[in-house]
Amino acid sequence: MQHTNQELLFKGLKYLAGALPLLFLGPVIMYSAFGNQDKFLFWPVLILSIILCIAAGYLIFKGIKTLMKALFND
Repeated sequence: MQHTNQELLFKGLKYLAGALPLLFLGPVIMYSAFGNQDKFLFWPVLILSIILCIAAGYLIFKGIKTLMKALFND
């Protein structure tokens, strides 16, 4: 009988917990950027929001991959 690797499980949950605020922050900042297209900070704010959205996707992928490794002992 195989047991779950606790360290990897908590590491995967940390990745997912880190992705949670980015899931909300990225689109909110992007909405704010598109609402202020005439301002001079439009492009830096838009680029920041895109980076946050990509980081959220990466952390979700990394977190789920780590959880699967912890649960199935690959």
